[in-house]
Amino acid sequence: MKRDDLRSLVIETPRLILRPPRMEDFEEWARFLDDEIAARFIGGRQVRATAWRTFMGMCGCWHMTGIAMFSVLEKSSGKWVGRLGPWYPEGWPAPEVGWGIAREHWGKGYASEGAAAAMDYACDVLGWDDIIHCIDPGNLASQGVAKKLGSRLRGKVKMPYPYEEVPMDAWGQSRKEWKNGKNGGSPRFLAKGVSPPGKD
Repeated sequence: MKRDDLRSLVIETPRLILRPPRMEDFEEWARFLDDEIAARFIGGRQVRATAWRTFMGMCGCWHMTGIAMFSVLEKSSGKWVGRLGPWYPEGWPAPEVGWGIAREHWGKGYASEGAAAAMDYACDVLGWDDIIHCIDPGNLASQGVAKKLGSRLRGKVKMPYPYEEVPMDAWGQSRKEWKNGKNGGSPRFLAKGVSPPGKD
């Protein structure tokens, strides 16, 4: 995906802005991943140097494949509140829409609101026909988000190295199920001039 396309890719929901990560997001990204509680179910706490590498890996995925998670910004304050969206790295069980919200913003419904917009993006722009969410069996909050999205438990999945021994459930639904079963209407989608990967 071209750099100009990434700059123009913006998705708005009633309370959030989703866009590809930018360098100014790194401080909050690193703080989020340094929080042992917030990072517990997304690979575990990362020190700053490791967070730098995962941040750059996410940014690189945007540039090389056009598929990676968005930075999530709170409209009312402009604050970075988390990262979520499409994710399908090498060895992943299937195309995923995942989420991770900074702990100070838990309980506001941001994961559900942002993930719904990301589901639309995955279906309408990326053309995905089926989407999963990889959720630790102990992560009740994320199970709640998956249920709000209309996804159902599909069973166990095996994660790639170094997480192959971590128990993981796949929740998910098909594109048809998402389009036919979604409640509350579609978020306002603003992705001007952006083509699916490989189409530009």
